[in-house]
Amino acid sequence: MALQISATNPEHPALLLELPWDVPLEDWPEEYLVPLPRGISRHVVRYSRAGDEVIAVKELAERPALREYDMLRDLDRLGIPSVDPLAVVTGRTDASGAPLESVLVTRHLGGSMPYRSMFETTMRPATMHRLMDALAVLLVRLHLAGFAWGDCSLSNTLFRRDAGAYAAYLVDAETGDLHPQLSSGQRDYDLDLARVNISGELLDLEASGALHPSVDPIEFGMEICARYRGLWDELTRASVYPAGKYHYIERRIRRLNDLGFDVAEMQIEHASNGDTVSFVPKVVDAGHHQRQLLRLTGLDTEENQARRLLNDLESWMATQDDYAPGDPLGARPEVLAHRWVREVFRPTVRAVPLELRGAMDPAEIYHQLLEHRWYLSERAQHDIGLDAVVQDYIRNILPTARKTLQPTAE
Repeated sequence: MALQISATNPEHPALLLELPWDVPLEDWPEEYLVPLPRGISRHVVRYSRAGDEVIAVKELAERPALREYDMLRDLDRLGIPSVDPLAVVTGRTDASGAPLESVLVTRHLGGSMPYRSMFETTMRPATMHRLMDALAVLLVRLHLAGFAWGDCSLSNTLFRRDAGAYAAYLVDAETGDLHPQLSSGQRDYDLDLARVNISGELLDLEASGALHPSVDPIEFGMEICARYRGLWDELTRASVYPAGKYHYIERRIRRLNDLGFDVAEMQIEHASNGDTVSFVPKVVDAGHHQRQLLRLTGLDTEENQARRLLNDLESWMATQDDYAPGDPLGARPEVLAHRWVREVFRPTVRAVPLELRGAMDPAEIYHQLLEHRWYLSERAQHDIGLDAVVQDYIRNILPTARKTLQPTAE
């Protein structure tokens, strides 16, 4: 069989042809390799270059190579954090014509590390907890998408540092299966495998002296189960709220944010007995909310401000009669967003006298007002309108805030 390269990008085959496919992967010359840390794998894996890109090359049999390539492409279409599949190379032979295994080519995830590289220095227990959090978030996202991993472990995951936390990415999809929806048994099976695998990997680190003495490998294996179940219940349970109690929705969003999820999509269905709210969680890159808010409204803010404003925008849009997601006759999000800026954001900010704003910019003022609305609505157990919130904020909050911000006399 002649050498064949199946690639997602038509430019990649020409670049990949320059690599020594007639040499077993473990014997590739140093000139073709990129010195990056590698995790433990049942297959031979090497890092190389294809043009300007760093690629990961994994050697395995043809059928699983093609299957994993297709599976990673499906996960990419679903927006699941995983490595990008670039190509599958089949029909390899050595210089004497003897067949060689096929290879799967993926794009190296910049800034990521396998877990063993992260334990080169003793990792603190608090950091370990964040690592487990990231893996639990990834597993929940996979299950929400209908993907049964079949081999969840630290070894099959790459971790990327993210402002004191971690983001986890699936590396190995060889054993995975995609379904319209997973059963409880399928999810429990994945979770039990994760518990056993993680405990085993941490026991191995403990034996090598690379694990903090206060970390119990068995307990940490159990932790991902507890973290997963808490996330799954919070994300999938139905929420029915009395009509007009929209601060309950905000409370739910806050809990999801505290758990590490950003509510990228929100659907509110009005029923005769209340409002049913369902959430679609999405792990997003740093600056995502800034970019999204700027695109929708033209407002340029800090990331946390943008997240808060977007949540308010989503809730407001759901109350508009012409808001119909997916309906070509409904108003587009950009149109509604600009209406929100014109009819809600600007009038609310302008209601706060300029001389009382101090150094706060409009986005921070609106953020503070939303925080105050949340507090007042929780205390009153019903929604408080923005007009009343602004008046209470000016009367009871701003005077104290201005005194706090004033410099103290020596």
